[in-house]
Amino acid sequence: MFPTKLLLATNGSAEATRAARMAITLSERLDSELHIVYVEPLPDPFANPEYLTYHPEYRNEMRKIAEREAREKLAKEAEKVREMGEVAGAHARIGRPDAEITDLAEETDASLVVVGSRGVGAIERLTLGSVSEGIVHHATRPVLVARGGEEAWVPRRIIIGDDGSEAARDAGALAAGIGQLFGAKTLLVRAYPRLPEMDLPDRELDARMVDDELRHEERKLEERAADIEEALGSRPNVQIAVGEPAARILEAAQEGVARNTLITVGSRGLGTMQRMRLGSVSTKILRAAEGSVLIHPPSHEPGGGRV
Repeated sequence: MFPTKLLLATNGSAEATRAARMAITLSERLDSELHIVYVEPLPDPFANPEYLTYHPEYRNEMRKIAEREAREKLAKEAEKVREMGEVAGAHARIGRPDAEITDLAEETDASLVVVGSRGVGAIERLTLGSVSEGIVHHATRPVLVARGGEEAWVPRRIIIGDDGSEAARDAGALAAGIGQLFGAKTLLVRAYPRLPEMDLPDRELDARMVDDELRHEERKLEERAADIEEALGSRPNVQIAVGEPAARILEAAQEGVARNTLITVGSRGLGTMQRMRLGSVSTKILRAAEGSVLIHPPSHEPGGGRV
């Protein structure tokens, strides 16, 4: 369950530096390889229509300039990261950052992608998204998004949002393992969106039915906790909640020091249009969490899938 190869995405920002410290700490604790990547963006032909009219030789020259910029900036970033710890490989790419980073994760067979978050406000995250969100949406590997400032790492609490899926199981195992490295307390949370009697029209409240259903969910969650205990030797606490899952998970994080809490969830595999219309638990948490977030791709496909 522990990553053997980490891929750190860096862009020279303060957020990327915090992500680098996180990645170095993990690679040292896990005795895993650390690779870093810097992506130099190219002009967007749709945002800049004039780019489409450039002579081919001029476009080629622009690519050469971007490649040179990528190599030079990567060298500076690699030097900074090597001052913190060991780097097994450094990669310069050009193009769209989220696509290049997820492609490189496949090429290098990275077990975990680590990326910083810009830390923009909640409204901006809701309307604009971010490169880190794009990476999460397209990655077929777990993605750890560093957030919360200088004092947010290492985690003191791990909140695992569990919905019974294989992706949630894998996310929980990975997060619990990370928590064990740092002596963090772990909590498994399963949110029940609606009470059973609300699923049937014109049915009166049946308290016994509700209680039985919630106890059933709690037993299943205890089984998850037992699996983690068998693998790691320590048993996480469990919590059943009723309500919108992302809200309940975020509330659980607020019960402690939110910035020192790592939230982890498995993604549901929603397509782009579904995410725009309905959102997903993982996307909502990624946009709203104060601390770092670990998101595991769907497990029903080899290597994962989309959020």
